[in-house]
This record gives sequence, C-alpha cells and structure tokens, in this order.
Amino acid sequence: MKETIYKTFEKIFRKYRSENENGIDYESAKIILKNDKQAILVDVRSPQEYKEGHLEGSINIPLYDLERNCKALVDKKENTIILYCQSGSRSRKAMQILQEQSCSNIYQIDGGLDNID
Repeated sequence: MKETIYKTFEKIFRKYRSENENGIDYESAKIILKNDKQAILVDVRSPQEYKEGHLEGSINIPLYDLERNCKALVDKKENTIILYCQSGSRSRKAMQILQEQSCSNIYQIDGGLDNID
C-alpha cells in the first residue's frame, strides 16, 4: 500500500518537475553543444549580467530585445538553440517567443545559472 502511494506521488512530482518538456539540465546542454557544432547557446539576461559572468561559448540576446532581434536565431530555425538566464523564467519566456517564430529545436536550462553547480 505504501509503495503504491509512493509511486503515485513520484508520478505527480515528476510531472510537475517536467512541466517544461524542453527543459534540460546543464550537463545535457554541454553534451548537446559538444556533439552538435551548429547548436547555439543564448544568454537572455541583460548585457550587464552577461558581462558579470556567462557560460563559455554563449551569445547575449537579452529577453527584452529578443522579439526585435531574433532574426539571427530565426534564420537558423533548424539549429538547436539552448537558452538560459539566471533562474529559468526569462529563458522559458524566450523559448515561447522563438516557438511562435516556428523554431523547433529549442531547449532551456532548467533553473538557469542558479541551478548550475
């Protein structure tokens, strides 16, 4: 009985944690970037935050500029795009914007930089 209850809760928590099916952890992002030379790593934080520190190989396109300046990414719709920010909320929003532009291979690092050891 306890095992059944545990499994039920585990399913609920797993569903909640993976609400964003395009969310990946940083280790998965590194594997994608290593194996897919066309993949693009995008930091959607402000230029100031980017200057203070960012993931190696990333480009900076702030969320507030993404809708206006996403042409470079939209032109590469078939490329894998990995987004990140500080906590994950801006990168989720950026993913929605790019999906509306018909980009399909988009991921965001769950929890952003706050979730990277």
